[in-house]
Amino acid sequence: MRKKILVAGGAGFLGSHLCDRLLGLGCAVVCVDNFSTGRRDNLLAHLDHPDFELLEHDICDPLQVEVDQIYNLACPASPVHYQADPVQTTRTCVIGSLNLLNLAKELKVPILQASTSEVYGDPEVHPQTETYCGHVNPIGPRACYDEGKRCAESLFFDFHRQYGVSIKVARIFNTYGPRMLFEDGRVVSNFILQALSGDPLTLYGDGKQTRSFCYVDDLIDGLVRLMATPSEVTGPVNLGNPEELSVFELARRVIDLTGSSSEIAFLPPGADDPRQRQPDISLARQLLNWQPAVSLAEGLARTIEDFNQRLRASSPAP
Repeated sequence: MRKKILVAGGAGFLGSHLCDRLLGLGCAVVCVDNFSTGRRDNLLAHLDHPDFELLEHDICDPLQVEVDQIYNLACPASPVHYQADPVQTTRTCVIGSLNLLNLAKELKVPILQASTSEVYGDPEVHPQTETYCGHVNPIGPRACYDEGKRCAESLFFDFHRQYGVSIKVARIFNTYGPRMLFEDGRVVSNFILQALSGDPLTLYGDGKQTRSFCYVDDLIDGLVRLMATPSEVTGPVNLGNPEELSVFELARRVIDLTGSSSEIAFLPPGADDPRQRQPDISLARQLLNWQPAVSLAEGLARTIEDFNQRLRASSPAP
């Protein structure tokens, strides 16, 4: 029987790619978004699809809809956006999750939480495994997101233990790909835009901080596989690319792939910016038979082409 699936945050970067995948699998999709950072343009291919429904709604308000599964991807995920209204970010993480969990409880359907590697904070364990409890500053400028997501995880597991709600928790590491917002302030989008514009690539700190970048198609595949696991599999499960590289090396690769003449400029480090970030994906390999398939070179090339196309489309006609 065809599943009807709710995707909260479905107009966003990850959410829209998830809508693509679910519709491609023959599911009906109810996309919910308040368009704080989501974009209707991400969904243009589906607006006339008979199995696609778009609801403009903030999950901080209760929602009534009949579905078979729920994915919660609703929350700004870049520091620029989640720090712009930190109280609303915390509300979305906590009250929004509470509302969707209550809906899952009422409908007796599974619900997946898109959590984040930010729950590990600036980690003292490397690489990060799901058993590591993290090193997070609860009163810093990133806490609205870091602690908001940690609290959401707590709610998910309490609903599972107390009410028997079927939950899945994915801890998502740095993800990139087509449809990233130009102005989201994330390192990949920043570097690509700067390189294509011939501007200096700005590195915060010494550039030696490391990240692990996962292409969006691989990440979405991991989410769908996690949702398909038996009910006893709750997570949390790390989803990310274990290939670690420095931010400086990423800048060099973007310059090479774009053929840019941009230089690299160093700026003061951001507050509470993690020095290292690398997932241990042993559990994902074991439970989901999952690991990233798209190389960084291939994924960056696809992302650069998408940015090029959107920049050309947005440029005024001569």
